Amino acid sequence: MNIIYRAGFYLNQLYIFFKEVILMDTIVLKFGGSSLSDNEKLKLVANKITDLYDKGHQIVVVLSAQGKTTDKLIYEAKQLSHIIDKREMDSLLSSGEQISIAKLAILLKSRGYKAISLTGWQAGIYTNNTNQDAIIEQIDISRIKNELQQEKIVIIAGFQGMNEKMDITTLGRGGSDTTALALAAALKAKNCYIFSDVDGVYTSDPNKIVDSKKLETLSYEEMLDISSEGAKVLHNRCVEIGKKFNIPIKTKSTLNNKQGTDINEKIEDSGVKSIVKNDKIIYIHAKSEAYSIELFNNIYNTLINEGIYINNLINNSIYNLDIKFTIKTEFFNKFNELLDEKLDMLDCTYFNVSKISIIGYGIMKNDEILKKTMKIIEENKVPILRVDLSDSKVAIMFKGKVADSLVEELHKKLIK
Repeated sequence: MNIIYRAGFYLNQLYIFFKEVILMDTIVLKFGGSSLSDNEKLKLVANKITDLYDKGHQIVVVLSAQGKTTDKLIYEAKQLSHIIDKREMDSLLSSGEQISIAKLAILLKSRGYKAISLTGWQAGIYTNNTNQDAIIEQIDISRIKNELQQEKIVIIAGFQGMNEKMDITTLGRGGSDTTALALAAALKAKNCYIFSDVDGVYTSDPNKIVDSKKLETLSYEEMLDISSEGAKVLHNRCVEIGKKFNIPIKTKSTLNNKQGTDINEKIEDSGVKSIVKNDKIIYIHAKSEAYSIELFNNIYNTLINEGIYINNLINNSIYNLDIKFTIKTEFFNKFNELLDEKLDMLDCTYFNVSKISIIGYGIMKNDEILKKTMKIIEENKVPILRVDLSDSKVAIMFKGKVADSLVEELHKKLIK
C-alpha cells in the first residue's frame, strides 16, 4: 500500500508540473465595450475565448462595460448633481464592468466550461488613492493563479481596483487596456490580445481616410505616439506597460479572424507608419499683472489637482504672468469653472486648434519626409502654430482647425 501511495503522490506531482510548465503559456485577452454591446456579440467573445482555451492555453479575460454603459452612468449621475463626489462616482462607474464579467461567466458555464468572474479588488489589483484616474501600484496574483490551476477561465473586471482604504478606484477612460497589460506583466503572460470592433491599427483613421492601410507590425514607441496623439486604438498607459515588461500586444477584431497588428520591440526601419489628426485641443493664452513663482506654481498645481493636464506650456515673461498652453477639449468646462472660482486672477483668451502627428521610427532623420510635409502645408496655405520633433514623430499644431483633406494629401504623399 505504501508503494501505491507513493506512486500516486509522484503521479500527482508530475500532473501539477505538467499543468504549470508543459502546458502552453498564460494568455490575457481584453474585450472592449463595442465587442460586448449585446448578447449576440457576447457569444462571439465566448467563441474567441474557448477556441484558445481548447488549445491548452491558460486564459485570463479582461472586460470593459457593455456598449455605452459608462457614458450612460456618467450622464445619469450628472442629472442628479452638478458636483459629484469622486469616490461615489468610482463606485457607480465600476458597476458596468461587473455586469459584463458576470454575464460572460454565466454564458461560459452554460457551455460546460469552468469559469469565474472577479472584480478588480477580488483579483488583487491595488491602486493609489486617486479616484477616477488611479494608477496600479501592485497586483496580488495569488487568487488568479489558484483559479487557473483549477483549469478555470478567469474573467476580470477592467478599469478598476482598490486603494489602501479598501475603496473602489477606477483607472480613467480606456483603463481596461491598462488592466489587461498590467495583469499580463504580473502573470508573465506570453501575449496580450486587445479585441475591439476594428481589426488592427491603421495608417490613419479609416473612417475619414479611404486609402488607410492596416499595419502588420508597430514598435512600442510608434504605438505610444499614435495613442498619445489622440487615436482611439490603445490606451497609452497600457503601451507603456507593454514596453516596460516587453509583452507583445496583438490588436484584433472580435467580429472576424483577420490578421491584426502586432506591437513589440523596436523595428529598425525608417518611414511613416501613421498620420493622426487631433481636433480636440484648445489653445489658451493666460495673463495676469501680478507675477511670482508662488503664483505660477499655485496655478499649475490647481490645474493638476483638478485633473486638468496641460501640454506645451510656455512662460513668455519674467515681469508679469504671460503663459500659453493647451488642454484637451473635454477639460474646457472644468477650466472655465476654475476661472470663476480659484483662478479669477487670470485673463484668458482661447481658440480651437488642430494637431497632425506624422509617426514612424527614425523619421526625424529622414529629410525627404520633412521636406514633403512642409511643402504640402505651404501649398495648402495652413498657418503653423508650433512644430515638435522626436525620433519617431513630427507633431505640427495649426492656428485653428484644419480639414481632413490635408491629412488625406499627407497620407498619399508620405505613406507607401
